[in-house]
Amino acid sequence: MIEVKLLRKRHGEKEILKDINLTIKSGEIFTIIGPTGAGKTTLLRLIDLLDMPTSGAIYVDGVDANASPRTRLAIRRKMALLFQKPALFNTSVYDNVTYGLKFRGFERQSIDEKVNHALEIVGLLDYAQRSAPTLSGGEAQRVALARAIVTEPEVLLLDEPTANLDPIATEKIEELIARINRDYKATIIMATHDMLQGQRLADRIAVMMNGAITQIGLPHEIFYSPKTEEIARFVGVENIIPSVVDSNEEGLTVLEIFGAKITGISPLQEGEKALVCIRPEDIMVSREKSKSSVRNVLKVKIVKIVPRGPLVRVKMENSLVALITKQAAEDLGLNEDDEVYATFKATSVHVVRG
Repeated sequence: MIEVKLLRKRHGEKEILKDINLTIKSGEIFTIIGPTGAGKTTLLRLIDLLDMPTSGAIYVDGVDANASPRTRLAIRRKMALLFQKPALFNTSVYDNVTYGLKFRGFERQSIDEKVNHALEIVGLLDYAQRSAPTLSGGEAQRVALARAIVTEPEVLLLDEPTANLDPIATEKIEELIARINRDYKATIIMATHDMLQGQRLADRIAVMMNGAITQIGLPHEIFYSPKTEEIARFVGVENIIPSVVDSNEEGLTVLEIFGAKITGISPLQEGEKALVCIRPEDIMVSREKSKSSVRNVLKVKIVKIVPRGPLVRVKMENSLVALITKQAAEDLGLNEDDEVYATFKATSVHVVRG
C-alpha cells in the first residue's frame, strides 16, 4: 500500500534520514522501533505528508504522493496521525472529535453518528460532554485516538502512542490499536521505543538506528535473529560474547566461550570472528547438570541476583545473564557465590559476524 524509496531528510547540515526504503502492506501493523533521536517521528511526518523530504519518493497505492498539490491533499485525507503528546482543544470531548469531520463538510446528523461511534470504540461515550482538559493522560490519548479514527482513515500513524501512560492505560490503548486494525482493516504504522509493545502488536518491525533502517522482519526475526551487535543490544540481548568459529558442519557451528565449547546455528565458517548472542530468558539455571539433550552447559558462579517483578535477573561470572521466574529462583534456593549450571539450546545461540 505504501512504498518509500530512497527517502532522505536534512535540516541544515544535519542528515536526519538516510536513504529509507520500505514497503508497507495494506492492513498490517508495521512498527518502527529505535532509540530516541533515530528519526522515527521524522519518518512518520513524511509518510503523513506533513513535511517534504529532501529527496526520495513516497507512493500510496502506486501513486506518487507529491505528484501535485491535489494528489497530496487527496492522499493526506486517507491518513491520520496520532502524536505522542496530543493537543486537545479547550472544549468538550465531543467537540474535539468533530473537527476532522467539520473540515470535510459532513452534515450534522452524520457527524453525530460518527462521533458517537468513535467515542464508543474508545470507551468514552459517557464522556462526550466532559471538558477535554480535565481528562487524565490515558483518557486524553483515547480522545485523540477517537479524533484520529472518526474520519475512518485507511492509514493510521501512531507516534509513541503510550509513551507517557501508566501500564493500565497502555494496555487499553494497545487493545484499541489491535481492534481498529481488525475492525476497520486500517493499515497502522507505529513508532515506539517500547520493544515489547512492538513485539506484542506488530506484523512486521523495522529497526531504525541513526536515521537509517538497519533491519526489517517478523518480530521473532528482529528479537531472536538481530543482524548486528547494535541491534542485538537494543532489542535486549544481554549476552553478546566475542568468539571464533571452531568448526561448521552444515550450519551446526562450534564456538568457544569462556574456555568451553558451545554449539549454535550459523553460516559462518571455521576461523571467522563471531559474536555469540543469547537472550537471557533462553538460559536455564540449575543446581545439577542437566540430563536432557540440551547441547550447551556451562558451570558458573552467581555474582548477583536482582528481582524484576515476577522475574529474577541472575548475573553470573563472565557477565553471563539469565532471566528466570521468581518461583524458579526460590525453588532452587539461589544465592550469590553459588555454583550453578547454565544451560541453553543450540537454537538459542544466534551468531553474528564479529
